[in-house]
Amino acid sequence: MSVAARRRTAARVIRLDRSLEALPLFRLSDSADDTVITYADGDSRRWRALPGAGDRLPGTFDQDVYIELLRRYQESGQPSDGALTFTLHAFLRGIGRRVDGRTYEQLRGALTRLEKTILDSHGMYQTADGGRPDVRFTILSAVAVERRRTADRSQLALFDAFPAGEPGVARVVLSALVRDNLAVEHVSSLSAACYWSLDSPVARRLYRLLEVARAEERLTWRIGLDRLAEQLPLSQRYPSHLQRVLQPAHDMLVASGVLRNVAIRQQQRVWFVDYMLGSRPS
Repeated sequence: MSVAARRRTAARVIRLDRSLEALPLFRLSDSADDTVITYADGDSRRWRALPGAGDRLPGTFDQDVYIELLRRYQESGQPSDGALTFTLHAFLRGIGRRVDGRTYEQLRGALTRLEKTILDSHGMYQTADGGRPDVRFTILSAVAVERRRTADRSQLALFDAFPAGEPGVARVVLSALVRDNLAVEHVSSLSAACYWSLDSPVARRLYRLLEVARAEERLTWRIGLDRLAEQLPLSQRYPSHLQRVLQPAHDMLVASGVLRNVAIRQQQRVWFVDYMLGSRPS
């Protein structure tokens, strides 16, 4: 297989750190209402996402940036130093976003949040050796965005896509913990086409979570509705409100074939969601 063919094949499937995928990080809105995400189990294990000073937690746009970064890392052959270099213009085009001054700033902000948001795990995040030590890390360990060189600026007027300002070149470094999990195949996988076809941030996050269940070789997955809300995470807490938020995402995932069926049931005053996984999207 040629290098170009391998890259096209790689681009169809995005490999993600399964430990990180199972834990909440991205708010499914871009509001700044909540300052910390906390997620715990009954065994004194705890996970927190703490925003950088003066900033909010990563949100819906940041979730898409994270997915594209992992796709690019894979397509680049998983460089051992975790470094990726790209233009902001090419990156925005890659995630189907309009390229203008506003989206340049959005992308710079997202990269900063992925560098500054501290992920604090006490027994929740599984590392490459299979252990669950107490760790604190960020998805990106370094971010630098530079303007185009002065010699390049005279060329910008030739392109209608750059009517104002100049695009930047970003160099980022992916977390060593995430890279290690990818290296030992502690992963879940997404279909790039399926992910980008989902119009809802909730559906995209739920798809990521369902692929963790698939990676664990489950055909069905039962989870408490309140637990699912914490794991996504969703701010709604009443069962009726959660069902209204989840229903459009469920419909999209059934239509895409990710899910064969979904049922939300109440048993002894406790609400559960039963998922039946469909075939793996191509």
